[in-house]
Amino acid sequence: MIFLNIFWVGVGGFFGAISRYWVSSKFNKKGKSSFPYGTLLVNLIGSFLLGLISASRLASSWQLLLGTGFMGAFTTFSTFKLENIQMHLKRQKGVLITYLAVSYIGGILLAFAGMVISMAF
Repeated sequence: MIFLNIFWVGVGGFFGAISRYWVSSKFNKKGKSSFPYGTLLVNLIGSFLLGLISASRLASSWQLLLGTGFMGAFTTFSTFKLENIQMHLKRQKGVLITYLAVSYIGGILLAFAGMVISMAF
């Protein structure tokens, strides 16, 4: 059973990482803006979807595949923190504060919205 669980997490993680790379590469255009739109987008989408998944009545194998695997690899806390540090070092205070506020407040609100929507069905 444990190996099957590991398999589901791994498959989900594989597709989640590929999806994050694709979305980030489309929205984080180097040189055009100092704002990390791609990372923000994957983290906000991920918050909403994880809210949907976590409050759903999906079987545990689907929870592992989609929630732990896919969403764990799709969202990116480490890149988010690195970008925060880079903005701080570049003294981009306004961009940093906006990024932090939208990421945290938006993420919490979207996760909650996802849970509410999931519980309604």
